[in-house]
Amino acid sequence: MARQTTEMLKGTLEGIVLAVLSLRPAYGYEITAWLRDQGFADIAEGTVYALLVRVEQKGLVDVEKVPSEKGPPRKVYSLNEHGRAYLDEFWRTWDFLADRLGRLREGDKRP
Repeated sequence: MARQTTEMLKGTLEGIVLAVLSLRPAYGYEITAWLRDQGFADIAEGTVYALLVRVEQKGLVDVEKVPSEKGPPRKVYSLNEHGRAYLDEFWRTWDFLADRLGRLREGDKRP
């Protein structure tokens, strides 16, 4: 089951990270730690950082460099208006898929 979880997570991690950022701005390690606290134990920090680069390139987040007590400035990510619209679409798609999968699981034969 771990392999299936990993594969399904790949398709939804972007939406999950944007959902985290919809709660408050955060930097990469904070996001990774929060995800691990929520039970996503196998998420590698590098995976989150690569994803943050992609959502920044897509224009879904704003980035601010904030001084750090322990080294170079941190990049703090916050969801911008474009990112909120993208996240709204993610949730609509999620709801659609969850509904259809629920129907399928229950044996509902409606189209």
